[in-house]
Parts: sequence; structure tokens; C-alpha cells
Amino acid sequence: MALTKNLSVYFVIAVTYLAAAQAATFNITNSCNYTVWAAAKPGGGIRLDPDQTWTLNVSSGTSGARIWGRTNCTFDSAGNGTCLTGDCNGVLECDSFGTAPNTIVEYALNQYNNLDFYDVSVVDGFNIPLSFTPLTNNCTRSVNCTADINGECPSQLKAPGGCNNPCTVFKTNQYCCTNNTCGPTDYSNFFKTRCPDVYTYPKDCVSGTFTCPGGTDYSLVFCP
Repeated sequence: MALTKNLSVYFVIAVTYLAAAQAATFNITNSCNYTVWAAAKPGGGIRLDPDQTWTLNVSSGTSGARIWGRTNCTFDSAGNGTCLTGDCNGVLECDSFGTAPNTIVEYALNQYNNLDFYDVSVVDGFNIPLSFTPLTNNCTRSVNCTADINGECPSQLKAPGGCNNPCTVFKTNQYCCTNNTCGPTDYSNFFKTRCPDVYTYPKDCVSGTFTCPGGTDYSLVFCP
């Protein structure tokens, strides 16, 4: 009985250690010259003044996750308010995805073959330039979208504080792939030529997804 109990304790310790070892840490830094309200699902949200960093720990096995930045936010002492871009139902600590336009990092941890998968997407538009970089292990590469998208945004896609994806504006199959088929357009090419490694429309090529071994830590920098 004692041996069985001891083995159970060792097993719990081993599983706990393995889960902790394969969790990911995200260092999220605001290098913009303005305040960014960083947001994550899972993770919540926080105000980042210039040069501040938010350290976010995410559990092994997390999937369908996002990190993004919000701009021009106003919150009261209870954490309720609004943001011009990236707003998540009017709360500081997000429990839902942000509204367009917002530049998004998407990721899933410890998935097939114990790999992390990640990408940068402008399928919901663009609001803040960013870079996403693996810090440990043998990984595919960093991903950046740092062009002046807001300044060069086509007039049809311009939005307060950012640049919309055409799907958000026109809501047609041509841009949204609502019938599960569509291809690149002049609008998606506008984003692709400036940020070649990001997802620009729902059926964009899979070369926009990158991998790292599970347990990798990452750095996300706004305005790198």
C-alpha cells in the first residue's frame, strides 16, 4: 500500500513537472511611442505604456489562442470601457476576441508531434505593427508585420485607428471565402507585398504558419 501511494505521488510530481516544463512564456513588450492595451485569449489584458513588458504564462495544450494590441482605450476603475481598435466587449481583461481592425498573433501549444504552431494574421485587419519571435529551441523563424499599413491603407479599407481587411468591409465570398473557395485579390496583395509572411485572407497559403518544439518561449513586440 505504501509503495503504491509513493508511486502515485511520484507520478503526480512527474506529470506536474512535465506540464510546467512544456508551458510557454510570452514576453509582450510595447516599443511604440504611445500606450498599447495588450490583450490575450487566454490571458486577459493589461495597459502597457511605452517600454513596458507583460509576461504571460500559457498552459501546455492551449489551442485557438490569440494575442493582439488595442489602441485609444479608456477604462474606469472597474476595468470597463472602450477601445478604438481591438476592443473585447468593453473590458480591460479580455475573455473574447478583439474587434477589427487588429493585427493578431495566433498560436497553439504542444499539438501534433508536440509542436507549437503560430502565425501573424491580418484577416481581421491591421492596427499596430508587431514582431513575434521564438526565444528558445530550434524553431522555424520569427514573423513580422512592420510596414506602414495604416499610412498606405487603400481608401476603401481605411478605418479609425487602422486598416480593415476587405472581408470586414465587403462581406462577400470573394474576400471572406464563405463558400470555402476564394483566392488572392488586389486588396489581399496590398497586405501580402508589405508583410509577406502573414495570413491576408481566410484561404491564404499555409506558408504563413510556423512551428517550434513544445516548451518554446516567445517574444511579441509592438512597434519593433
